[in-house]
Amino acid sequence: MDATRVTEQPTSFERPQPGVDPADPRGALLRSQAPAPHAGAAALPAQGRSTGETPSGTSVTPSDGAGPEHSQPAATETDTHRPRPTPEAIPAQPGLEPERSGPGGKERRTGQVTPPGRPTPMRRDGDRLRFVGAATRRIARGIDLDEIVMGLCRATVPTFSDAILVYLRDPLPVGDERPTGPVVLRLRRTDRIPEERDTEGGFQPVLQPEPSELSALTAELCEVLPGGALSEVLRGVRPVFADAPAARAALPELIGEGGESVIPGGQRAILAPLRGRRRVIGAAVFLRRPERIPFEADDLLVAAQLATHSALGIDKAVLYGREAYIADELQRTMLPETLPQPTGVRLASRYLPAAETARVGGDWYDAIPLPGSRVALVVGDVMGHSMTSAAIMGQLRTTAQTLAGLDLPPQEVLHHLDEQAQRLGTDRMATCLYAVYDPVTHRITIANAGHPPPVLLHLGGRAEVLRVPAGAPIGVGGVDFEAVELDAPAGATLLLYTDGLVESRLRDVWTGIEQLREKLAATAQLTGPDHPPPLEALCEEVLDMLGPGDRDDDIALLAARFDGIAPSDVAYWSLEPEEMAPGKARRLARSALARWDLEELTDPVELLVSEVVTNAVRYASRPVTLRLLRTDVLRCEVGDDVPQLPRLRQARHTDEGGRGLFLVNRLARRWGATRLSTGKVVWFELNQG
Repeated sequence: MDATRVTEQPTSFERPQPGVDPADPRGALLRSQAPAPHAGAAALPAQGRSTGETPSGTSVTPSDGAGPEHSQPAATETDTHRPRPTPEAIPAQPGLEPERSGPGGKERRTGQVTPPGRPTPMRRDGDRLRFVGAATRRIARGIDLDEIVMGLCRATVPTFSDAILVYLRDPLPVGDERPTGPVVLRLRRTDRIPEERDTEGGFQPVLQPEPSELSALTAELCEVLPGGALSEVLRGVRPVFADAPAARAALPELIGEGGESVIPGGQRAILAPLRGRRRVIGAAVFLRRPERIPFEADDLLVAAQLATHSALGIDKAVLYGREAYIADELQRTMLPETLPQPTGVRLASRYLPAAETARVGGDWYDAIPLPGSRVALVVGDVMGHSMTSAAIMGQLRTTAQTLAGLDLPPQEVLHHLDEQAQRLGTDRMATCLYAVYDPVTHRITIANAGHPPPVLLHLGGRAEVLRVPAGAPIGVGGVDFEAVELDAPAGATLLLYTDGLVESRLRDVWTGIEQLREKLAATAQLTGPDHPPPLEALCEEVLDMLGPGDRDDDIALLAARFDGIAPSDVAYWSLEPEEMAPGKARRLARSALARWDLEELTDPVELLVSEVVTNAVRYASRPVTLRLLRTDVLRCEVGDDVPQLPRLRQARHTDEGGRGLFLVNRLARRWGATRLSTGKVVWFELNQG
């Protein structure tokens, strides 16, 4: 016997097959005329019981016109060319009328009249196998929940059924978690042959609804009562016909009051529980029209296969959705939600994952305010873009924030990061660039650990790749890191980035860096030499240089616009740790405020400066520093060589001291204390007017 070519069934009425009545959208097994004796006729050999020769030459003669209803087609000697079935469809079956239809066009087994153009049922086991294979492939294509449910509907309507109802638990359980509360099923999706293309009427044995959606006749929510009929059917897992006693009691509970009108009589409806790996997660109802041939016993096996594959796919989709949510939350918590607004510098950032389906990676950026109105700019890249890389990135980022709080030099920060990476594992490699910007001195100190060099865009439009020693990546161990100090002129923009921006399969890293430099220079020309481009727009322009094939890795981008603080807005003094220091500090602060036309702040500033300097002088052994900064706020900083940080406490009525910080906390806009490698700095801020 010749092998039969198997192709996938039609999964939607949007694609009718060639040679089919356009009014018939379902086309399960399509009838056509006998194939022409030439190649390319989209049909299988005729399946009938007329007398013919078998391949071995034996004559087959039917008796009383009846024969095996699942007999296979006999190959004839004239069948020299194998016809090719229509793509994306079950092969058409010519010659079925002599077997299936009796006198008057009635179907032989059921006695019903088969209207012209109506699809024929799946009578052979091979047809069902082909249908199940095609349908499960269609369902398996889906990734998320909606795609899988839609795949089930499109695969079964109209080939297997004329309509379908899909109910899922609300909420759907995830993995091994045990759901609490009552079991509630929600109507997730309905699908049916469109009303405008249906010339035979719809599911309207009682009502005459206008919309074609079955959801207009069915309940959206259904609570499964413990010990009820629906609960027993779902627990049994096996699909059942609607006319079975258990289903007759369960369907009204599932569909709701008045929904019985959508259920045809006889074996034209199947209720199939959807069971995942551990529990029932829903149910599907397959429906056929009253004029269509009823379901057979073998169709229960088909419904069981469809339900099983759909339920397992839904289980995977829910797990995938939970993992994606965890990954997004992990990445969101690993990166800063908002950037700080330090004095003298403006910041903007971007992060792009390597792929939408894997939104976690090892790239990170950070901006950390430091004492003295300075800010630390950090960008790093852990090898890989997985959840493990993101976890390692989070540990390194936390370590960098802790080291920055100690006000260590950039090269020392990288050295401690290298030690931390070695403690995490021998294969924990990362690159990192750490820079500290001082808006008062207009200088920036940079140390690099195997990271691509930053690019500085000057105010005039010139883009410069900074010459920073590359260094070894973090995690190598046993290497020294070197820091360089460079000018950071006002109006310039520093761009820190990871290698995903400049390196891909289509270009090497240095070619990408040169393209980035040219892109920055071209963008600066659009705003003129005296006006730097806006930071947000600049970040978007930089990302536009990426082509369709350039997204091989995560991308982290941090842009810093240096505004600086003018020397005329800074007042700095050094005071000896003696009893006269608080009075001298008050006089110096009063003169600075008069020079800045801020006399209205004289009283609170003198009071707070006196309290903070008094505490510093009491314990310091070296000169105490006092600095006033005038920006959008007035900031005062007092530094000493004592590492212990002051703590706010409520003084008792009998205490002679301990009220200095209480006054600072009540009068200042903000205040704080930061430990340095040489001591500490206590600062406070006041609004100007």
